[in-house]
Amino acid sequence: MAASHTLPHSHAIRKSGVLVLNGYGIRVQVNAGHLLAHDGIADERRTIRLPRVNHGLKRLVMIGSDGFITLEALRWLADQGAAFVMLDRRGKVLAVTGPVAPSDAKLRRAQALALGNGTALKISKELISQKLAGQELLVRDMLHDPATADAIAEFRDELPSAESIESVRLIESQAARAYWQAWSDVPIRWPRQDERRVPEHWKRFGYRISPLTHSPRLASTPPNALLNLLYALLESESRLSAAAMGLDPGIGVLHVDTPNRDSLACDLMEVCRSKVDAFVLNWLQNEPLRKSDFWEDRNGNCRIASSLAIKLCETSDTWRRLVAPVAEYVAQEFWSSTSKAALTPAQRLIATRLTQRTKREVKGSGVPRVKRPTPEHVCLGCGKPIKPERTHCANCAIDGATERLVNAARIGRVAARSPEARAKHAASRRRHAQACSEWDASKQPTWLTNEVFSQKIQPLLADVSTSAIRSLIGVSRWYAGRIREGYRPHPRHWQALARLAGV
Repeated sequence: MAASHTLPHSHAIRKSGVLVLNGYGIRVQVNAGHLLAHDGIADERRTIRLPRVNHGLKRLVMIGSDGFITLEALRWLADQGAAFVMLDRRGKVLAVTGPVAPSDAKLRRAQALALGNGTALKISKELISQKLAGQELLVRDMLHDPATADAIAEFRDELPSAESIESVRLIESQAARAYWQAWSDVPIRWPRQDERRVPEHWKRFGYRISPLTHSPRLASTPPNALLNLLYALLESESRLSAAAMGLDPGIGVLHVDTPNRDSLACDLMEVCRSKVDAFVLNWLQNEPLRKSDFWEDRNGNCRIASSLAIKLCETSDTWRRLVAPVAEYVAQEFWSSTSKAALTPAQRLIATRLTQRTKREVKGSGVPRVKRPTPEHVCLGCGKPIKPERTHCANCAIDGATERLVNAARIGRVAARSPEARAKHAASRRRHAQACSEWDASKQPTWLTNEVFSQKIQPLLADVSTSAIRSLIGVSRWYAGRIREGYRPHPRHWQALARLAGV
């Protein structure tokens, strides 16, 4: 198959603001003022061309490490206020770059000194308190486990008395153990065609800790693989938000300083983890997963197919909106810890450049609510995408209807043999037999003969509904259906049927 034609605009980009590039030999460059991106595998390749105006791009996500992006393309993205995120094929964040606003050295200095003046402890308590509140709400409302929800609430009540960040970490880890234990028995639904093809341990959520690494990395089940990829997207958005506020993403308050890790980004994402969890849990409870979206490495690592990974990356804008107020809160706390002797009241508040909350308050409008993403609605039989109001596609609906018809027939046969049904049948037979014996053939009109009924009336009855025949002459639906098909009823019904047919 030849390479696909150039796409000037993509509906998905305008809708989500995210362009996901996947495959091998990825190329991103600038040509005649347009951003030119090539991606794909083998002959299945595409070319996307975006102008500088009305492109709708907010995030350029690259999955893989085979290809290149030019410096001119990075400058193009920076000029348009778009960010660049690079993930490996296992979902790990490799590189993140985005627009950085001019920062104040006092803010970064306050961030570095936060561990020594108590600001880090205050921020850590607030972040973990919000995280535990979200986990408690999810366990209580979605998992319907009030005992675990109460336990998480008790851990949250211990936070105000914590005197060190180590105590906050201990409380968070104890709550996390109870939280993920409540997830362990969540069933994973699959379409009927995939039920026998998936490993047995893919049918339950299981444990958050992977047996391959004794950590959440290298997930062994599909829902954990979904969480890992979404957490990676949330981490990249947290890093971009921290940089946009003028903070150093590597200097954290709750997570210890570690090489090659953005500790502050990991701190910011703690509040929004429960939002990601709610998205995945809602998916598991309402939609089946598809075997074609996942595959298993030889070591047991569950991997996500490229098509699903692209759709998940398109949710980045949702996580950006959710983490933005958290980044602004942390920046404001750092800024509040600086010396304010030489600052005016207006200078004591940091700019809310991510949510524009200050400007909205002046105008009298609040920050709009974030619309949560929804998983794709698929057929319960084969996993094919279908309309939201349906449960099966056209092909699977036939099999389901046949099965329901067979079950209904079996139930009907059993019900017809019950004493009550046999008594009603006998009474009906006696009533019709008595009507036949009391019928007087001399009262039949002379024009209504066998030939007239067969040639003029019987053909017209095929256009009359079964219910109309049934209600008119007082017979069963089955008997009325036979009359429509050409069966000749007792002559006592001919005159009424002639009127019904319009003869």
